[in-house]
Amino acid sequence: MQKTFVGTRLRELREERAMSQVELARLLDISPSYLNQIEHNSRPLTVPVLLRITEAFGVDAGFFAAHDVTRLIAEVREVLSDATLGLAVPESDAAALAEQLPRSAHALITLHRRYRQAGERLAALTGARGPEPAGPAPAPMPDEEVRDFFYQRQNYVGALDEAAERLAAEIGLSPGRLLTNLADRLAHHGVRVHIREPDRSDPDRIGSAEDGDGRAPDRELAPDRTLDADELHRFDQQTRVLTLARQLNPGQRAFRMALQLGFTEFDGLITRLTDEGMPSGPAARTLTRIGLGNYFAAALILPYQVFHAAAERFRYDVERLSGHFGMGFETICHRLSTLQRPRARGVPFSFIRVDRAGNMSKRQSATGFHFSRAGGTCPLWNVYEALAAPGRIHTQIATMPDGRSYFWIARTVSSAYGRYGRPGKTFAIGLGCELRHAHRLVYSTGLNLDDPAAAVPIGIGCKVCERVGCAQRAFPQIGRALALDANRGTFAPYPPDGHP
Repeated sequence: MQKTFVGTRLRELREERAMSQVELARLLDISPSYLNQIEHNSRPLTVPVLLRITEAFGVDAGFFAAHDVTRLIAEVREVLSDATLGLAVPESDAAALAEQLPRSAHALITLHRRYRQAGERLAALTGARGPEPAGPAPAPMPDEEVRDFFYQRQNYVGALDEAAERLAAEIGLSPGRLLTNLADRLAHHGVRVHIREPDRSDPDRIGSAEDGDGRAPDRELAPDRTLDADELHRFDQQTRVLTLARQLNPGQRAFRMALQLGFTEFDGLITRLTDEGMPSGPAARTLTRIGLGNYFAAALILPYQVFHAAAERFRYDVERLSGHFGMGFETICHRLSTLQRPRARGVPFSFIRVDRAGNMSKRQSATGFHFSRAGGTCPLWNVYEALAAPGRIHTQIATMPDGRSYFWIARTVSSAYGRYGRPGKTFAIGLGCELRHAHRLVYSTGLNLDDPAAAVPIGIGCKVCERVGCAQRAFPQIGRALALDANRGTFAPYPPDGHP
């Protein structure tokens, strides 16, 4: 039987409750020295002690399951392999740091990220020609801060998710009456909802026949409620009017109404959660609030237990879930990546959104999958294949250099301004899970998940990927010598020294 060491997680749990080792030892009916040995991973956790801990703290046994630090190890290795640091640290040290001192590992990653951003900012300001300017290092990029906020929480924010679910039950949200229910709740707070209509002689409103709610349209339209050409919604705090763009479909309108309801009814909770993320400045703070607001909106429209039950029943068929709840493909995929509530976990997914140029505009993960911050992503990943064949779902079994295998689905999503001559937006959405969960997905039907030959070898980015002989490699691996020979050519570029 495998021994279970839970020192770090138990220590974090004790510190969250502001308890001393003596107090916890007394509560668990064990000696302080025994507890100290458990917290320092000198003694494994026994079943009797585990049961006492779960009873004392109200957590399930899964809380102490072997914590997957694969992603953290990969991030630490990426830091230690940065050639500009000139470090020669064994790879085993990365695993030891991530497993035994995860908080220190996160601190190291944060410091390295700020070091890189400072270098990039310096290069942009001086053209890499002048000396380093005086003053403090620049703050991290706001969008990266927000991604890390959710990334470190494995894309699940329990307090916000549960609040949204309670509200959905209270107001009786249902797929057929979303707009009516949300409009009524907003009206309870003095917020009126209008649809932008350029022709003021024939305004379109929430509750019109187009929305299927059967309510008489509100004909009143004040001059200050119009939207600019590029706006999708705007809330006027003085008039308490939420104006939505006409081109939004009913699902998109519902999402933005739910977003405003979150800011109206749970502003205090969103503010507290934002403060816990310790944003570096106003921009990061605002983006974090928007991210939490979007999280609340999805959790309100797609309440956890209802959505989780449907996902299991439909075997995570995204298009079927989209039709059932009246939400878009991307919204469903993003919500699936958040189903990590204790005692009611769904498949742990990683979620990604990329554009044609390979820019990763969204990335969240409830798995050990690591998204590289250097060297781009892997061109062998099926998210890029999806861009070549829009509108079709692509499946892929992918194996990482560490031997872990994942199952991915990918499909494109597009949106436009609704007028000729204006460029729209096209992204590839990727949703992946560890291969051991793939049998729960409808997309694995008919596939041989146990055949190693069916797996595509991918990496986390060329600059940090240790795969030897990859024909798609765009950059040599950082910190690895190359076998360069002007009289010899190879199919795979940048052959490393020591390999044929």
